[in-house]
Amino acid sequence: MWAHPELFLLNEKRQPKVVSGVPPDYFAKTGQLWGNPHYDWAALKRTSYAWWLARFRTILTQVEVIRLDHFVGFDKAWHVPYGNKTAEHGQFVSGPGADFFASVRRQLGGLPFIAEDLGIVTPEVEKLRDDFGMPGMLILQFAFGGATENRFLPHNYTRNAVVYTGTHDNDTTRGWYATISEADRDHMRRYVGRDGQDLTWDLIRLAWQSVANSTLTPLQDALDLGSEARMNFPGKESGNWSWRFRWEQLTDDVVGRLRDTTVLYGRDAPRFDAL
Repeated sequence: MWAHPELFLLNEKRQPKVVSGVPPDYFAKTGQLWGNPHYDWAALKRTSYAWWLARFRTILTQVEVIRLDHFVGFDKAWHVPYGNKTAEHGQFVSGPGADFFASVRRQLGGLPFIAEDLGIVTPEVEKLRDDFGMPGMLILQFAFGGATENRFLPHNYTRNAVVYTGTHDNDTTRGWYATISEADRDHMRRYVGRDGQDLTWDLIRLAWQSVANSTLTPLQDALDLGSEARMNFPGKESGNWSWRFRWEQLTDDVVGRLRDTTVLYGRDAPRFDAL
C-alpha cells in the first residue's frame, strides 16, 4: 500500500518554511528553484522508509534499473527560504545518507540504482555512492565544453559507471557542438582523432569504446538531430518535453549503425540479434 507523500513533507499549515532547489551552477546562474517542500527524513525513517520502498517496487515492475536523480540530495539538500524568487540564497541540510541505502538494500534485496552524481559532488557524496557500489554518471559533453571536468574525460573513467553522450537536461550533441567555443571543438576533435564532420557519432563511439560498464545515448543523438530536438531546459518553466519521435526516423541505417557499433565494442547481447 502506498503511504501518502504529504505525510513525509516538511510543511507548516501547507506553507513550507523552506523549499527545494539547487544553488547556482553550469545550468542556471541563479540556481534552480523547484519550490516543493523537502522530505521529512525523520518521519520517513520511523516507517523504515516504507513510502520509498513502495515507490521503488512499483517502478521495478516496469524497469530493471532506477536512476536516482539529484543523488547529492541523499547526502545533503539545498534548502531555500519560502518566498525567494531564485535559489541563490539557501543552505545545505543533511539528508538520510547511508542509513537510507542500508535500509533499502536490506528490504529490497539489492540496490538496482544509478546515482546521478552531477553538480556539486563532494568526497562525502562519492563515498556514499561507492560504499554501496552504485554506478555514477559520466557525461561526455562535460568533458569538452561548458562545465568541463577531468573526470568526464574517458581516459579517467572507472568501470562502475554509466557514460552518456548527454542527458535530457543537455542540448543534443549536434546542438551543443554548435555553441561551444572553437577551442573546445578543437579539443574534442583532437581527442577523438576526427575532423568533426560526424561529431555526434564520434561521441557515441567514444562512449561505446570506453571502459564504463554501461553506455547510453539519447535517441536524439542516435538520430543525429540538432537543437530543435532538445528535450529540456533546466530552470525554464515552459517549452520543455515537446519533442516527439516518429518511427520513420529510426531507419535501417540508424539501427544498423547502432548494432555494428555495439558489436564492435563488445557491448552486444542476445536481444540485439533481432535488429
